[in-house]
Amino acid sequence: MAFQSPRVLILTPTPKAAGAQGLLTLSDDLARHGWPCELPSDAAEAKALLARFPVHALILDARSDPTGAARLLSEVNRGLEAPRRPVLGLGAARAAIDGVDLAVGDQLHPVQAALRLESLDRTAVAQEEYRLRCALFGDPPPPTLPPNLKREAAKPLEVLLIGEPAPKFLELQAGLARLEARVTGAFTAYTAFDYLHERAFDAVVLWSGSTQAESLSIAGGMRRNTRLFHIPTILALKPGVTLNLNEAFQRGLSDTLDVGEDPDMAALRIVCMAARYRRESLLARALDPARHSGRLDAATGLFTPDLFASHLAGLAAEAPRRNRPLSVAVLRIADRPGVMRARAEGWLDRAIPQMGSMVARLVRVEDTAARLANDVFALALPSANAAACAVAADRIAAVISCTAFEADAATAPFTVEFDRGVAELQPGESAASALERAARSAMFRRTG
Repeated sequence: MAFQSPRVLILTPTPKAAGAQGLLTLSDDLARHGWPCELPSDAAEAKALLARFPVHALILDARSDPTGAARLLSEVNRGLEAPRRPVLGLGAARAAIDGVDLAVGDQLHPVQAALRLESLDRTAVAQEEYRLRCALFGDPPPPTLPPNLKREAAKPLEVLLIGEPAPKFLELQAGLARLEARVTGAFTAYTAFDYLHERAFDAVVLWSGSTQAESLSIAGGMRRNTRLFHIPTILALKPGVTLNLNEAFQRGLSDTLDVGEDPDMAALRIVCMAARYRRESLLARALDPARHSGRLDAATGLFTPDLFASHLAGLAAEAPRRNRPLSVAVLRIADRPGVMRARAEGWLDRAIPQMGSMVARLVRVEDTAARLANDVFALALPSANAAACAVAADRIAAVISCTAFEADAATAPFTVEFDRGVAELQPGESAASALERAARSAMFRRTG
C-alpha cells in the first residue's frame, strides 16, 4: 500500500488516571471502525508518533483537567512543521481551548467519534483544496474564507428546536439565546420540514419526550435529503430515557444530550457543532468552481484539461507531505451501438453538458472533476485510496447510465455507459503517470 490507514492520536494530560481505561476502550472501538489509534504518554511521545505515522486527527481528553489538556495540545503543536491536524475535544465545550476544532461532551460513542473524525478530516482536506485552488487561479494569498463568506460566518447561528414546549426544552432555548444563537421552534415534524426547506439552519435539536420514534424518523428523513444531510442533529433525552446509541448514530444523529444537565453547557455544545457546520458550509461554497467560470470548460463547467493537469500536479506534491493518498479516475463513454449513432447524429454532443453537470454534482466538494475530451471525464480525489475512488467512479457512472438523453422527435431517448479506470498515486510517481494508468485501465475495461 502506498499510504497507511489514517491514524488518530488520543491525548490526555492524565494518562494514569482512572478515566484512561475508558480511552483504551475508545481506541479499540475506533480501530474496529477504521480509525487505528495511538495513546502517547506525553507530548514528546506524541511528536514522535506524528513523525512516524500518517496521523489525520487528534482526540483531546479535556474532561478532568482542561488546563492541562490545553497545555498538552500546545506542546504537541509547538514547532510542528507538518500541517496541523484537526482536533476533537472530548469534554472541551466547558473550556475555551485554542486549537480544538470540535468540542463534544464527556461521553463519546465510537460510531459518533468515527463520524466526527471523518467530518473533521474531510474539512481539513477541503481547506487544503481551497488553498491549492486559490494558487491555481491566481487569487491573492487565501484567507481562511473569502471576505464575502467571512461576513456570513459572523452572522448569528441558526438553530431549529423541534418538539413540545416542555420546561427543560425551554431552558435549553434560553441557553442558546444567551449565546446569541437565533432559535426557531417547531412543534411538529410537518412544521419542522417546512422550516428546513424554506430556511438555512446550522443545527437541529430534537426533543424526544417519552419516545424517540418520531425524533429518529425526522433525523432519518434529513439524512435522505442531500441538502439537509450534513446539518448537525442533536437528540435531547429526558432523564432516565434509554436509547440504542449505536443504532441512533448510524441513523443520522450527531450527538445526544440529557436535558437534565446544565442548560448553558448543553447550549454551548450545540453552538460548537453549529459553528463547525457553518464553517464547513461556507468552505464548500468557497470551493464552488462557478467562482472561476471564465476559466472552466464552457459547456460543462468542469475543469479543462490544462487546468486539471496543473491542479493534479499540485495535489500530487501535497499528498506525500500530508501522508494522504490521492487517486484519479477516468470515465470514457463506451462505444455501444446506440451511442455511436447518437454521436453520428449529434445527439451526444447536445447531451454532454448535462452529463458534465451531473458529474460535478456527484463528487465531494473537495474533489476535482474535469472534461478531458468530448467523451472523457476525469476525477481527482484527495485523501481517497483506489478502492474509494472506484466506488465514486462507479456511482457516477451508474447514475448517468440510468438517465435517458433526448435524441430527436422521431427517435427514442438514448442512454450511455462508461468504461472506467482508477489509479492511486504511488510513491515517487508523477501525477501524469497516474492519470495515464487510469486512462489505460478505462480503455481496456469494458462494462457489461
